[in-house]
Amino acid sequence: MPASTTPALTARALLLDMDGTIVNSDAVVERVWRHWATEHDLDPEETLKVVHGRQGYATMAALLPDRPMEQNYAENRVMLALETEDTEGVVPVPGAPAFMAALAALPHALVTSADEELAQARMTAADLPMPRTRVTAERVGASKPDPEGFLKGAAELGFAPADCVAFEDSDAGIRAARSAGMRVVGVGPRAKTLGPDLHVDDLTALRVSTAPDGSIHLHVTA
Repeated sequence: MPASTTPALTARALLLDMDGTIVNSDAVVERVWRHWATEHDLDPEETLKVVHGRQGYATMAALLPDRPMEQNYAENRVMLALETEDTEGVVPVPGAPAFMAALAALPHALVTSADEELAQARMTAADLPMPRTRVTAERVGASKPDPEGFLKGAAELGFAPADCVAFEDSDAGIRAARSAGMRVVGVGPRAKTLGPDLHVDDLTALRVSTAPDGSIHLHVTA
């Protein structure tokens, strides 16, 4: 599947994933989930192929399909607490500060599999402004790749899904955005082979501009 089919996109609103898209939290994710995988006699490398983009309980359900969901939910709460406490190595994705500054007056929302506390911790650690509109884990009933979060974000901004562009880095996230009827900007190496409408290695390669009618134009600059 091609990594990009068009050099530019136009939207009315932007929906942003957090981890891997505007915040690089891979160091924490790998530390916590490698430890979890080892405790459950799972291959850490194979585990890390599943974790990105999903809520923790959904990762657990995929890797331990015979385990009761109640146990996954309980263990997910423990994992969230561990990840919230550990911000060592959490940094902005290159270009994220300028990108977020460019969006300050434009319709945009955060749509993340992190809960509110974890999202606040990571955005603070990366020194990025928290969007006023956000859909965090506790506000949805289903994890990505379910489209609920993106649909809720679009609705809260007051735009149809087709008028929104989602920014994502993971397979689960891109599938969620596609299911919601949105076009996708893929950010980073994980997204490159997943068929986004537009792909950038990081956010330094993207320019944001607006037209007189309020539409948002996204252009690859490098």
